[in-house]
Amino acid sequence: MNDQHIAPSSLRPVRGAVRCAVATLALAGAAWAARALWQIRLAMSGMPASGPPDQGDGRHRPLTALENAYHVVSALGDVATALCAIAFLAWLPRVRDNARALSGQPPRYAWPWVYAGWIVPVLNLWVPRGIVADVHRASAPGERLPRAVNWWWGLWVAGMLSGVGLMYTDSTDSVIARAYEDVQLLLAADAALVGAALAGVFVVRALTATQIRTVETAPGASADRR
Repeated sequence: MNDQHIAPSSLRPVRGAVRCAVATLALAGAAWAARALWQIRLAMSGMPASGPPDQGDGRHRPLTALENAYHVVSALGDVATALCAIAFLAWLPRVRDNARALSGQPPRYAWPWVYAGWIVPVLNLWVPRGIVADVHRASAPGERLPRAVNWWWGLWVAGMLSGVGLMYTDSTDSVIARAYEDVQLLLAADAALVGAALAGVFVVRALTATQIRTVETAPGASADRR
């Protein structure tokens, strides 16, 4: 930790970014919980006698009211997830820059990885967690990494690698068919992502609180720019 004076002007304000990240993480968690609820309702109703919505060869039967509702819930969930990603990626660069100002050391990952780390195959299994962990280490050297970070990342990866979680590779009609035939895997993926969203709230709050505490206790520093 750089024990020299920490100029408030060198720190980026994060109050608004924190609120948006926390709110959209909670919204995304609620959206995935809603998907799980509708998938349970689909499984309990059973597949109609006419078969799955996608009949093959480009043919689709008319959707039931429950299936139509799931399309709406799924679309709203996609919007909530997109808003969550935008808000989280607005918060992360701010605390990363503040961590650099507090430590006086450059981050281990260059700035493009703040964004590219989420989409580059294989590297997306550890780079985002590494960036978050580095923010904490730079903000509070010697302090233990909050447990929420590992819970958040473990659940995120579980949902991502399930093949039915964060990024459904199939159409919504195909997911409906899965709900009729084998809902357990869908629910497991949904549960992982709901848990990741809730753990993400604790991650955002913990890392931000660590930086605020460091600024407040630094000689001559001010926390007015939180």
